[in-house]
Amino acid sequence: MDPSLSSIISPIAPPISPVFSAAATFSPEVQVSGQKHHMDQNRKLLIALIAASTVLGAIIFFMICFWIYHKKRLQKSDLDSSHSSDGVKGIALGPVMCKFNSLKSTYSSKKAASVCLMEYKTLETATNKFQESEILGEGGFGCVYKAKLEEGLYVAVKKLEGGTQDAIKEFETEVELLSQIQHPNIISLLGYCIHGDTRLLVYELMQNGSLESQLHGPSHGSALTWYHRMKIALDAARALEYLHEHCNPPVIHRDLKSSNILLDSNFNAKLSDFGLAVLGGAQNKNNIKLSGTLGYVAPEYLLDGKLTDKSDVYAFGVVLLELLLGRRPVEKLAPAQCQSIVTWAMPQLTDRSKLPNIVDPVIKDTMDLKHLYQVAAVAVLCVQPEPSYRPLITDVLHSLIPLVPVELGGTLRVTSQHVQAP
Repeated sequence: MDPSLSSIISPIAPPISPVFSAAATFSPEVQVSGQKHHMDQNRKLLIALIAASTVLGAIIFFMICFWIYHKKRLQKSDLDSSHSSDGVKGIALGPVMCKFNSLKSTYSSKKAASVCLMEYKTLETATNKFQESEILGEGGFGCVYKAKLEEGLYVAVKKLEGGTQDAIKEFETEVELLSQIQHPNIISLLGYCIHGDTRLLVYELMQNGSLESQLHGPSHGSALTWYHRMKIALDAARALEYLHEHCNPPVIHRDLKSSNILLDSNFNAKLSDFGLAVLGGAQNKNNIKLSGTLGYVAPEYLLDGKLTDKSDVYAFGVVLLELLLGRRPVEKLAPAQCQSIVTWAMPQLTDRSKLPNIVDPVIKDTMDLKHLYQVAAVAVLCVQPEPSYRPLITDVLHSLIPLVPVELGGTLRVTSQHVQAP
């Protein structure tokens, strides 16, 4: 070989050492093993990521499904509780009674009242399209009809015409209070309906109508014995006592009168018409419109707008005088002159020689005179012009209980022949 060529090649290709040669011999296997280990780690990481993503996706999917389900339930609930103008969108009756939970409860009552939103067509059918022959009574509010529901249950339907602000407020007050109040001597509200400007209230049927119709109607009180009149007074006092003493906040009825005391088939009395009722604490004369019925309105409320539970006590006293004397609360003496039962009777109620002569002829001489004097004394106290002189309704209640036979809910023990059903 050419020496010059040898000198050029020699530095480029030195001899290979045995160690380096051995390392070179084994290096391909080491590289393959390292690659496999790295791939296994990547695969495990990928599997873990896929598993975690799957779980997370399942959770998100479940949450979305739950949200959609909850939203649909809320929408359905809103639809069911909405007031349909044509009655078609209302809750289908099915059973007559159903749960009514759309109103916020003012009272912590243990029993939940059942009030239905009823379809207009159902009530129209039940009253024979509101035929005149089905009318039970009439008033400034409208008419009350007798109705027969599909289940064979007879009810009373009060039809309120007109969509004035006062009418709407009275309707709402009636539904709100009666959906929460339950008492044996307070009328039961079974349902209600809104159809355009017409509002309907459905009550339990009271077969003997109102106390007013019994006392001042065609029968002129002939169906009401002395003891049954005392029983009616006691029932009304129990209803008021519940409103004043056992409701929280207390309720002032504000429209107690004989036409709002209804009688069932056994002449048990129930207080009705709560459209003008107010809650205790809201009786400021500046925020309550003066309302009531002439002859029953307490003088301090009429003159000064002062409204308290004693206003109801005054009205109760007037009803007690109606039961005792058989006279209307206000009677016309001349076309332009009227006289209240309180003004007429007060001088004679405190005179024991005159009192027996002004009693309703239907019950005259049928009671113990001591009982007559006691009832007259209670009535006189109830209609005192000064509110502070009037008793609490609880005191009135305790005064009447001993005058009512045990068979009729009092504590008086008499022979059965004296306690006859009307």
